[in-house]
Amino acid sequence: MFRKIALRVTIISIILVMIAASCTPKPVTNATTVPVTIATTVPETVGGFQIPEVEQGKFNIAAVLIGPHDDGGWSQAHYEGLVYVEQNVPNVHVSYIENVPEGADSEQVFRSLARKGFNLIIGTSFGYMDPMATVAEEYPDITFIHISGYKSNMKNFGNLFGSMEDMKYLAGMLAGSRAKLDGNPKLGYMATFPIPEELRLGNAFALGMRKTCPECTMDVRWISTWHDPVAEKDAAASLFDAGAQVVLTGADTPAVADVAQTKGKWGITYDYIGSCKVERCLTTIYWNWGPIYAKVAQGVIAKTYKPGFDYFDADSGSLGLYGFMQGQTLTTGEAALPAADIQMVRDILAQMLAGTFNRFDVFSGPINDNKGNVIVAAGEKFVQADLDQFPPGAPGLECTHCMYWWAEGITAELPSLTP
Repeated sequence: MFRKIALRVTIISIILVMIAASCTPKPVTNATTVPVTIATTVPETVGGFQIPEVEQGKFNIAAVLIGPHDDGGWSQAHYEGLVYVEQNVPNVHVSYIENVPEGADSEQVFRSLARKGFNLIIGTSFGYMDPMATVAEEYPDITFIHISGYKSNMKNFGNLFGSMEDMKYLAGMLAGSRAKLDGNPKLGYMATFPIPEELRLGNAFALGMRKTCPECTMDVRWISTWHDPVAEKDAAASLFDAGAQVVLTGADTPAVADVAQTKGKWGITYDYIGSCKVERCLTTIYWNWGPIYAKVAQGVIAKTYKPGFDYFDADSGSLGLYGFMQGQTLTTGEAALPAADIQMVRDILAQMLAGTFNRFDVFSGPINDNKGNVIVAAGEKFVQADLDQFPPGAPGLECTHCMYWWAEGITAELPSLTP
């Protein structure tokens, strides 16, 4: 039974739960119709978070989520990945804690989960990296997997991520084609935090944009949040009002498509397959974490999985571009695009799924930045350290090119790297 033990508590909520303990628990359903039972006892509370219990005799997995499990974006994609694991890997129990901020709060949560005896602990946000690394050293018999980072102790703490730059590159082609068709060669990128991941994904989008619309440009807005529906709507409106015809988001909610619907323009959502619901959603780039999480869990159980630098590409089946994957039909916005552009996307996607085109092909030369400097010369490609890090890179994982530049066509200035 998949247990929802993830609510932030206050004194009032604790009292209410204690009162409810005398009542017979009633099953409820979550967004994916998986049964959930609310515990009738109050779990241990650490830093305002309820820490779930392990189930004896099972392999216990806990995930720490940066946002709500039903956010319609990043956190929901991870949550449904956990559901997949519990349904497909025998003798596994999964739990999660949601809305955990990056930093000191997360360190307390990771340590508390380790003390409870969880076998595999997953942290799903970039800012969890250092707190997880610290706790992993204290609990060498527990496996810690960090999503989106670049650090590992090569023992029990590793990172796991996928080359979403592949799908952003293809989405850029669609966005450029759409803007050109509409006669407005301006695009926008709603970025979250100034970390290498956000520059990498924005650059991949711009590289794809220029494949179908060489005259297109892209503006950038930083919103300093992963999940804030109001801030996301405000930033999307700002980009549309500044002239953008298509806006891509790096944040969690479908706000960008909702605003596009009211503006008569186009939005591209992110993270979750179910986020592209309105007509003015051009596409979504989404994750399918279930098979990847199941593979990791099975490997840890069998003692064959070595935590390290685990980075999967589109041929894993865990990345998607809505409208183009098997069994899907084009969205309204995609269906109107020139046939040659649609075919280009299909052809490159087929290569990605076959494993013959990957993230290093996306970032292969020649590539110039928006100042006219050569970033990657003809015949050269990035390596993983170049994709992951700002200069100079981590000790022992130094980068040559590094991810601190904006691609040609991006009109924004680079974010400051100083606090």
